[in-house]
Amino acid sequence: MSSQQQVSLSVEEALKHLKEYSCLQVQTVNSQTDKEQLRQALLVVTNLSEYETLGVCADHVEEGFIALSKYLKALGYDLLLEPEQYEEKTHAVYIKFNSRKMTYYVDTYTGSYRGVLVSCQGENDSLLGTYGHFPLDLFD
Repeated sequence: MSSQQQVSLSVEEALKHLKEYSCLQVQTVNSQTDKEQLRQALLVVTNLSEYETLGVCADHVEEGFIALSKYLKALGYDLLLEPEQYEEKTHAVYIKFNSRKMTYYVDTYTGSYRGVLVSCQGENDSLLGTYGHFPLDLFD
């Protein structure tokens, strides 16, 4: 979380904010205030979920793993990822990470979207869902 003033969101407010970014049309985060509110909303909801899966679409492996690492750190996971095992670094990739199993896989990606999807999993039906499309640099 950044050093900017933090706004306290209820779970309902957080879910409403995340759902604004959860559609087929990719939305841009236009200001630092919007970015901070989006980060907080995502943290409120993920802190209450049992586990998450993250899907990262990036221009190349290095960019994808940088974004994934920053998201995982922000969500409270301390994990060392090893992208160097993926030699091909010039094509777009999709990285899927499962926080329950603490595993990931990498595949080529032919779509034009770049960003992160976060799926919250668990028994609380009000939190379940896939949120995003979020910017790769949300937690920079």
